[in-house]
Amino acid sequence: MDIQTLIGKIQNYNPASDVARIQRAYDLAASAHAGQMRSTGDPYVTHCLEVANILAEMYFDEDTIIAALLHDVPEDTAVTLDTIRKDFGEAVAKRVDGVTKLSELRLGMEQNQAESLRKMFLAMAEEIRVVIIKLADRLHNMRTLFARPPDKQRKIARETMEIFAPLANRLGIYHIRRELEDLALKYLDPTKFDEIETLLADDKDDQQAYIAQAITILNERLAEENISPLDLSGRPKHIYSIYNKMVRKKRDFAQIYDIRAVRVIVNDVRECYVALGIVHSLWTPIPGEFDDFIAKPKDNLYQSLHTAVIGPAGKPLEVQIRTAEMHEIAEFGVAAHWRYKEPGSKHSAEFEQKINWMRQLVEWKHDIVDARVFLDSVKTDIFQDQVYVFTPRGDIIEMAAGATPIDFAYHVHTEVGNRCRGAKINGKIVPLDYRLKTGERIEILTAKKGGPSRDWLNPSLGLVRTARAREKIRNWFKHQERAEAIADGRAVLERELHRSGFDLRDKNFEDLAKFFNYKNADDFLEALGHEDLSATTVSVKLLEAERAKHELPPLELPTVRPPLKPPETKIEFGGVGNLLHHLAKCCNPLPGDEVLGFITRGRGITIHRRDCPNMLNMDLERERIINVDWRKTDQAAYPVLVQIRAFDRAGLLHDISGVVAENGVSMSSANVATNKDHTALINATLEISSADQLTRILAKIDRVPNVIEARRVTNA
Repeated sequence: MDIQTLIGKIQNYNPASDVARIQRAYDLAASAHAGQMRSTGDPYVTHCLEVANILAEMYFDEDTIIAALLHDVPEDTAVTLDTIRKDFGEAVAKRVDGVTKLSELRLGMEQNQAESLRKMFLAMAEEIRVVIIKLADRLHNMRTLFARPPDKQRKIARETMEIFAPLANRLGIYHIRRELEDLALKYLDPTKFDEIETLLADDKDDQQAYIAQAITILNERLAEENISPLDLSGRPKHIYSIYNKMVRKKRDFAQIYDIRAVRVIVNDVRECYVALGIVHSLWTPIPGEFDDFIAKPKDNLYQSLHTAVIGPAGKPLEVQIRTAEMHEIAEFGVAAHWRYKEPGSKHSAEFEQKINWMRQLVEWKHDIVDARVFLDSVKTDIFQDQVYVFTPRGDIIEMAAGATPIDFAYHVHTEVGNRCRGAKINGKIVPLDYRLKTGERIEILTAKKGGPSRDWLNPSLGLVRTARAREKIRNWFKHQERAEAIADGRAVLERELHRSGFDLRDKNFEDLAKFFNYKNADDFLEALGHEDLSATTVSVKLLEAERAKHELPPLELPTVRPPLKPPETKIEFGGVGNLLHHLAKCCNPLPGDEVLGFITRGRGITIHRRDCPNMLNMDLERERIINVDWRKTDQAAYPVLVQIRAFDRAGLLHDISGVVAENGVSMSSANVATNKDHTALINATLEISSADQLTRILAKIDRVPNVIEARRVTNA
């Protein structure tokens, strides 16, 4: 293939094409890719020519051909998209940019493959020619796959079989689909491919003679009915189609009826059915092997009559009958749309209707967040065969083959799916695992309230077949679990803040969410409910924030000369101990608490917690505040007042005392008051050596039967 051959081919179907412009595009590609070689050893520009040639064989417009010539230039060379836009216009630049973005996405890992496929469909909904260029690019890469290492061959072949061949089929571009499938099978199952290829080659002469005999008989009979076919020929053999039927129908090679096939192209639809009658009058039809895709076209625009008969010499023969226009659409699919793109034409309207499935995919991206789920949705909902069912109002709904009433309900509306409890098919109640069939009228029976069952997600039950429905069911349960987690988070936070003596009246959960870098209160509370965030951490951070808010500036500590032999002391004042001091009863500080000292008149130094309200109100006497600290080696116990609220019962105080004693803590006093509602309020003084010890003992008292809460009293 050279540029002059390509230009000649384009001029045959588009005499008005700008030859100089196409030549300039080729020259730019050749210059940009100069020195680059393919794995086959050919100059890289030959790939650009071959991709453009594949599109020219489908009679594509000039801008698309030029975009094909330049499709790898921005990705692999120094030439920019702006240069292409300046020299060849916005339409070319847009298509080149679209192909470049798809090429940048690698289909190696599952997540990347899913993201790439999503991007492909988004690009396709906006400009379908971008993806058709990509299909032509993949086709030529498959033709030269022999030059790649074996591991790359299998990887690329698998991608082709799973994504690109089904995509070509969905777009109705059968000649590309057939070649992609055959080339992919060659690397995925080379043994079976070679076996079928050998069987076809061995039978080639006999087949050609048989096809020629059948064509002669059929042509004579058509002439008797005054039908002059536009074409009457043998249909090309499709190795993967034979392979697939052998596997799917568990048949031998000899039992595949379309190995010998004839295609009849006539002038109009009337002649299609007349020709069908002639075929059936000549040869006996094989039961179950007739399809009328004219009366019921495929969703990718395909129309044709298919029949299999016992032909001459008693051998099976497949016959396809269609008009010239149907044949063009059968080979080129949606690509044929640009031959009939006049606004308001029948073909333009059909194209818009049939291509609507891609726009649905774009809409579904709002329902399916996980790209891997999107990939699964595409493989099951889009690339499988379709069935067409009716709503009670008579609207036609397209569903994946094997879809159930639940799939249908979620396709109609998420809430209909959530409340689905049963279904009627043609007025009769059917089970929820029923497989929908084309032409059936379906009515969903719903409940006023409620949601889906987890059994629906059990694959062994077969209640849900489409990825879209499965994802919506999962989202419903996620929402329910979120609501429960929010409620749990609210309860645990309120309990913890109350136990810590923190006043929440001046704050709300939205403020707390922002403080802890959550988008909203629900996300914040959900994290607490799932224990992704600790309520204790929230309490500590809030307390630290309050301290920072009221932090006093550092003060010069008074110079105190220590005595020669200081006695044991619990507090250090700037590294000096043994000063007269006592613990403030207003906040009951403990070792481990952050504390300050307040110099009193005649009573030494009073030790307060830094967050003590009394200390926060000492602004006018700041010079009397000094920094103090606990000695790390000090093991003395300090009295702490705790308050315990519980449902009253016999032995309650005994059980609480037992827990206290088991943990090596003394209870120096306890006062119990009972209320009319049979609750008890216990105020007890515990001898505590550290704040950590207090936290542990309160948690254990909380677990005593009938105890509602146990908390520290921070002010007397």
